Amino acid sequence: MAKTSGYYPETASPLLSPPNTNPYSSVPPPPLQSYYTGIPTSPPDTFILLPVRLCLRRRRTLRFRSLLSSSCLLTIFLLTLLLLSFFFLYPSDPDLSVARLHLSRIRVTTSTSVALTISMGIDLKIRNPDFFSIDYSYLNSTVLYRGRTLGSVTSEGGHVRARGVSYVQADLNLDAVRIIDDVFYLIEDIASGIIPFETKTQIVGDVHLFFLNVPVQVNVLNV
Repeated sequence: MAKTSGYYPETASPLLSPPNTNPYSSVPPPPLQSYYTGIPTSPPDTFILLPVRLCLRRRRTLRFRSLLSSSCLLTIFLLTLLLLSFFFLYPSDPDLSVARLHLSRIRVTTSTSVALTISMGIDLKIRNPDFFSIDYSYLNSTVLYRGRTLGSVTSEGGHVRARGVSYVQADLNLDAVRIIDDVFYLIEDIASGIIPFETKTQIVGDVHLFFLNVPVQVNVLNV
């Protein structure tokens, strides 16, 4: 008696997966591609650091230097102006000189002793180098011969303008001036035609410096 074999599903091989009855699952879906971009971030912040204190210090330093330089220049300018003012305004002595000395008469007498009788004219030149006028109250001119005083003449006061020139004329008359020691020199000088007279001039006055009167006294020896 032949045996008929039947199909029993529960007796099938367990290694085979059961057939898929879903028609849409025959083709597997494409795998999903996902890209990880991370969490979006904001653009980086830009910071500018300003050295505020340093700028302030530099500005203060520059201002201080500029003020210092300007003050130095101003001080130098004022000192220069003061020195120039002192140089130009400081009163100096007037210049005295004999502009002309001319003999009107000369006579030698030898009756009792050797003596001279002289008449001469003296023109004195007074130059004022200051920027202020001069008023002189006394002017004396003395005539000397080989260091020996023969006589003197005194003039009245006068006025010399600022940076001006003034001339003073005086006449000197010497009667019977005795010359004993220098008689031989006098004879030689008369023979040569040149008599070396000397004049010593003295002036006394005041320089008018604004509201001040500065006294001046000058002694000049002209050979």
